[in-house]
Amino acid sequence: MSSTNRRSFLGLGVAAAAAPAVAALAGTAFADKASADTLSAGTLPNYAPVPPASLGHPLNADGYYVGQVEKNLYYVTDATYMAAFLATREGVVLFDAPPTIGHNLQRAINAVADGNDVSNKVTHIVYSHHHADHLGASSLFGDDVLRIGQAQTKSILALENDPTRPLPDVTFENKYTLEVGGSRVDLAWLGTNHTPDNSYIHFPDHDALMLVDVILPGWVPYNSFNLNEDVLGSLAVPANAMAFPWKHFIGGHVGRLGTRDDVVVYEQYVNDIIAGAKASLTAVDPTPYFAKYGDNDWAAVKTYQDAQIAYASAPVIKKYTGVLAAADVYTASTAFVLLEAIRLDLGEGSQVHA
Repeated sequence: MSSTNRRSFLGLGVAAAAAPAVAALAGTAFADKASADTLSAGTLPNYAPVPPASLGHPLNADGYYVGQVEKNLYYVTDATYMAAFLATREGVVLFDAPPTIGHNLQRAINAVADGNDVSNKVTHIVYSHHHADHLGASSLFGDDVLRIGQAQTKSILALENDPTRPLPDVTFENKYTLEVGGSRVDLAWLGTNHTPDNSYIHFPDHDALMLVDVILPGWVPYNSFNLNEDVLGSLAVPANAMAFPWKHFIGGHVGRLGTRDDVVVYEQYVNDIIAGAKASLTAVDPTPYFAKYGDNDWAAVKTYQDAQIAYASAPVIKKYTGVLAAADVYTASTAFVLLEAIRLDLGEGSQVHA
């Protein structure tokens, strides 16, 4: 796929394909909106409770929580998104600017600066990667800020032309070290994973590592394996992350920090799905699905793959419910993505016609 991210690509494709049919739909499917709006909570599915250990601290009245990672490194969260910042006398270095946190970023910085003899002015913003859900509040901090990002981040943002995400002023290919107010940050690009530009942000003075959108401490991956653009590259993330020395992990989502144990549990979860997906290639017989649907190949393929996904995901859901939040919500969608990567990228289950 090109540098256009998968979410943008799919969105553009759907919009283009749907345009000719909008008028025809106006009097049919759209007319059912009123009845859809009347759905009661009783018709919605029930899911397992979120394990208490997966949750972070309660939010304050403004809708955020700010906590200390170590020394002058802090994190701020709205329980769904997370950013981080270094508070120094020379200025604040902000790591990502999620729009859902928005102006609460500055409120959190002000709260830390009060009484700590540090500046509350953001002088640097480090971009983890180009996605708008992590950078869409960058423009709130004006032009008098040095923005830093991986080279592909700048290239992609230039194409997307979003004024809420100003282009980075400083870029790097593989490594970059930033030092502000006596604090050091090492940025590293180790290849494509969630996106082509997603970078590892290591805080050697604070025993911390930040990598966004891959490992979500205490939770299973978001829908379809986090929409990772490079599945195999994303599978390499745990080993890459564990090669850094750190104790605290900042994943860009959910309400709490992670630990090295969280990475171990995440990797085992993914490996369990992969093992089930590989087994499903031989354990699930495709014959009845193709026999039933005849010429309707897509119906046969869908129901066959649904059975494979159920085979791969059911034991994983059972094992991790109560361990990782939302195991019963998104495991099946992740199983589908991993199944397809196993088939298409690794060649598992391929059969050559005699």
